Amino acid sequence: MERRELLGILGAGAAGMAAIRGGEALAQDPGQAQGQQSGAKRGGHSIMDECARVCNETATHCLHQAQQAAAGGGQDQGRGTHLKAHEATMDCQAFCHLTSALMARKSPMAAYAHQACADACRDCAEACEKGQDEVMKHCAEVCRQCEQHCRQHAGQAQRASTSR
Repeated sequence: MERRELLGILGAGAAGMAAIRGGEALAQDPGQAQGQQSGAKRGGHSIMDECARVCNETATHCLHQAQQAAAGGGQDQGRGTHLKAHEATMDCQAFCHLTSALMARKSPMAAYAHQACADACRDCAEACEKGQDEVMKHCAEVCRQCEQHCRQHAGQAQRASTSR
């Protein structure tokens, strides 16, 4: 089999898998598959996934801003704020990914992860609120939403375990 044929087969297989996944998403929630997601329709996974995505983007932004300040010879307050926010966003992203994974497989440890994720999101929001730019402000807002979601899930899990 030639390389071109193999690539064609792999491409067709990938397209088929994408079509199947798209159909599954449409069957689950037609509005969601078309990008018409409201806050009420977002599930726990998408809230945590959005938080992780925004934190990743903000981490990159903060690192770039800190590098620019350092290249300019500045030891200003903004550089320190961006470095602290970079660290917080990287950690918050990791907690969101872990919690989403544990939740997906219905792990009994998910309650612990939700509590830790809520705390990480709180700390990340506090770090980003110290920044002056819109990227950091947006990150703080998304982290606050994720924190609230995780606190609710942690509380629900705790109530369920004490009622057994």
